[in-house]
Amino acid sequence: MTTSPQPTGLTIMVIDDSSTIRRSAEIFLSQAGYQVVLAEDGFDALAKINDHHPALVFCDILMPRLDGYQTCALIKKSARFHATPVLMLSSKDGLFDRARGAMVGASAYLTKPFSKDSLLAAVREHATHEHDAGKS
Repeated sequence: MTTSPQPTGLTIMVIDDSSTIRRSAEIFLSQAGYQVVLAEDGFDALAKINDHHPALVFCDILMPRLDGYQTCALIKKSARFHATPVLMLSSKDGLFDRARGAMVGASAYLTKPFSKDSLLAAVREHATHEHDAGKS
């Protein structure tokens, strides 16, 4: 059994319809000691979020059925998750996308493809430890 380099106990949710992006994020975050919950789209994420109560959510913008803006807005409307940081993921680095993300309550915006360093820096900057307080 291997031990995590920095066991943080924080749970991070990654919502993206690309299995490559989900897998990359899972590897980067797991190696840094985070628990990772993956979701293929907004509906999948909404079904899982209550069970896992993530400290931070990465959410792709362009997804089928329920896009990232709609997913973020639904998470933010929830009394339980309104304070949970949601970081938008997009292959476009446009001002309009950033503004629209901010309008639905996104905390930040990360352009894909992201590096391990930029992903982990975003987690360190935005994740709150209050969600896992009291858990050992």
